[in-house]
Amino acid sequence: MIIGTDWTQRLRLRHLEIILHLVQTGNISHTAQALNMTQPGISRWLKEIEDDMGLTLFERHARGLRPTEHGEILMRHAQRIVANLNLTRDDMNARHHEGSGLVNIGSTGAATVETVPMAVLELLKTSPKTRISILEGTMDRLIRKLYTEELDIVVGRSAPELTNNEIDYETLYMEPLQFIAHPQHPLAQRLALRWDDILQYRWIIWPKSTPIRHDLERALVADRQFLPTDYIESNSTLLNITLLNNSDYICIASARSAKQLQQLRTVSILNLPLSGFGSVSMFWRKEATKRLAVTQTLQTLREVSHQYQNSLEDQPL
Repeated sequence: MIIGTDWTQRLRLRHLEIILHLVQTGNISHTAQALNMTQPGISRWLKEIEDDMGLTLFERHARGLRPTEHGEILMRHAQRIVANLNLTRDDMNARHHEGSGLVNIGSTGAATVETVPMAVLELLKTSPKTRISILEGTMDRLIRKLYTEELDIVVGRSAPELTNNEIDYETLYMEPLQFIAHPQHPLAQRLALRWDDILQYRWIIWPKSTPIRHDLERALVADRQFLPTDYIESNSTLLNITLLNNSDYICIASARSAKQLQQLRTVSILNLPLSGFGSVSMFWRKEATKRLAVTQTLQTLREVSHQYQNSLEDQPL
C-alpha cells in the first residue's frame, strides 16, 4: 500500500469515522445519516481520497459498498487511531482527577474469578485513583482488541500463537483443569470417581476456538478418553455457573477458578483429576508500557500470581 503525504495531511478524524461507518454498514445513506452528513458529500470525499491514494477502497455493488483489501487495511489503521485518541482522552481525564491514568484489561474465564479481580484490588490499594476498565471474553476476541488498542492487557489461557511482534506476553502460572458441578450434585460427595460416572451427565465445555478447550482435548488424549457426544458449548463463566446451579450438568474449569468458586459455595470440585496442565499468561501491547497505569498493573498481576501460586497445594479442596 503506497501512502503519500498529500492525502494524509488533509485527513481528519471525521474522515476516519466515515471509513469505519462505511465498512460497518456498507451503505452511504446510512453513514450520512449516522454522521449528520450528506450522501453527495461522502461520495465526493470518497472519490477524492481514492484518487489521491491511487487505490480503490470500496467495490460498488447494487446493495451498497464492500471494502477491498486496501479498504480493510485502511479500516484497521482507522480503528487504531480512533481507539488511541479515545484512550488519550480517558487517560488525560483520569490524570486530571489526580489519578495515575487508565488501564483497559481483558480477561477470560480462567482469570476472571481470581487473578484479575485480586490484582485490581491490590492495585487500588497503592494507586487508588487509577481508572480501570475490565472486559471479559474469549482469547481470540480479546487479542483482536489488543491489536486495535481497545485493550492494554489481556489475561487468560496461554495462546502465543495469537500474538506477533507488537505484543509481549508472560506466563503467570501453571494449573490443571478440574470437573465441577453444583454443591448438591450426586457426584459431589463421592470420594472416588471413574470416567463412567462423569460420562453419565451432560458436559458444559468451552468453544473450539479457546485455549482452555485445547487444554481439555490434550488432557483427554492423555487419559485415553473422548469428548461425550452430549455437551453444551459456552464461553461465559456466569452462564456456565447458572446452568450448573439449575441442573446436574458437569463443567470444566481451571483449578484456580474452581477453587475460588468452591470457596464461595457456588460449585463443588469433583474428585476425578485430569492429566496435564495448562498455563495462564498476560499479554500486553509494547507501546502501552509507556503509561504508568499499565506498568503498575502488569507488576501487580505478577505479584498476585506469585502470592497465590502455591494455593492449590497448600489449601485443602
